Amino acid sequence: MKKVLLVINCIILAVGTCGGPLVMRLYFIKGGKRIWLSSWLQTAAWPINFIPLVISYFYRRKNNNNTTTKLILMTPRIFLATIGIGILQGFTNYFYAYGIGKLPVSTSGLLFATQLAFTAFFAFLIVKLKFTPYSVNSVFLLTIGAVVLALRSGGDQPEGEPKKEYILGFVMTLASAALTGLIFPLVELIYKKTQQTITYTFVLEFQTLYCFVATVLATIGMIINKDFQVSLFLFPQFEYYVHIYQTKSAHKT
Repeated sequence: MKKVLLVINCIILAVGTCGGPLVMRLYFIKGGKRIWLSSWLQTAAWPINFIPLVISYFYRRKNNNNTTTKLILMTPRIFLATIGIGILQGFTNYFYAYGIGKLPVSTSGLLFATQLAFTAFFAFLIVKLKFTPYSVNSVFLLTIGAVVLALRSGGDQPEGEPKKEYILGFVMTLASAALTGLIFPLVELIYKKTQQTITYTFVLEFQTLYCFVATVLATIGMIINKDFQVSLFLFPQFEYYVHIYQTKSAHKT
């Protein structure tokens, strides 16, 4: 069962990792400009985790012969730490969405891959990761790739996009990679510090909570940026039709 769950999660992760940036970039190509909305969509599906969590609860209850079964496995200390991870994830989502909006998918994908280098660096500082020749080689190649992109920045710059916006997208993508590289070692540190067994249910609870916090952060950004007035419309053409409809209604009155 553990292997089946692992394979299912890997497949879902692969589909989301490959398809997510393409769909997000398509939104911006079609004229979309809502950065907070795009970051909100990255974690808005967190309620789906309640389905396996409920199944897991009844499964554990059955195995315990209907005796006292904890509804939530997380301790208050882990709960607070997870909220902090969720805040970091919320800003990571925003930086990543901003980069996707300004850079081609190939460029942003390569830049975001530098998270492996950041992960190795922060893991060395936080969880005392030991470097191997393979990890050092990977970090070196990814760093060289980012440097090459920086030197030829503008060669794949989208037509009509200001140079300043392109460079800012470059920086924001690297910032999202750096935050992602920080989050992974912090999560491992939390797992090490917790005084309980790391089960599939516990991991799901952890993911649900930090995705919820990240979504709340994006929601606040949407409120400030007044994105909710168009949050139901993923493409700007719909915004245009709504504007026409409101104009006609105003003339009638």
